[in-house]
Amino acid sequence: MSSSELMADYRYGIRNNLAQFSHLLVQVFFVGLTIGMFRTVVPALAETEFGVAKGSFMMLMAFVTAFGFVKGSLNFVAGRLSERIGRKNVLFIGWLAAVPIPFMILYAPSWGWIVAATVLLGVNQGLAWSMTQTSKLDLTTADQRGLTIGINEFSGYFGVAVAGVITGYLATAYGPREGLMIFGLVVVALAGLFTLLWIKDTLPWA
Repeated sequence: MSSSELMADYRYGIRNNLAQFSHLLVQVFFVGLTIGMFRTVVPALAETEFGVAKGSFMMLMAFVTAFGFVKGSLNFVAGRLSERIGRKNVLFIGWLAAVPIPFMILYAPSWGWIVAATVLLGVNQGLAWSMTQTSKLDLTTADQRGLTIGINEFSGYFGVAVAGVITGYLATAYGPREGLMIFGLVVVALAGLFTLLWIKDTLPWA
């Protein structure tokens, strides 16, 4: 089969790949939910249960240094890794990294556990967010890339906002640790399941 015939099997553009594009938007929404659950509950836990003052160095170390360094490093690694094992596999590894997070928050005896959970959150964000964006760019045409990135960012940060509201209610109803545990497990389980069932590897489109 010639290269032109192979290319004909892979159609480009949002409309031609709308189903898969939509599934990837759901994935980045889940990624946003995952980071959003931290923003409401963990700062409250820091002050009430671990004695870490809001805005203190220890707080900054967890949310800026640990998370930012790990996420930034994994953003770089994710692209190279996905060229070797595929976009879908890297996305799924990102969700596997998030599995321990709700349990670590629930049973954390010290602030160090929260920092460790934040590191895993950085792994999840670096791998999963990168792959949702890369996969959508694989599917789209050159003139749609700006729109694609904009839609991707909107879906992700909409998830962050939604998670803040939901985890706030759950924390009030069940307690901050228990509420985050419930929310986190549901989000990670659904994201991993949807990845296995509905996400296609877009590396052949690249």
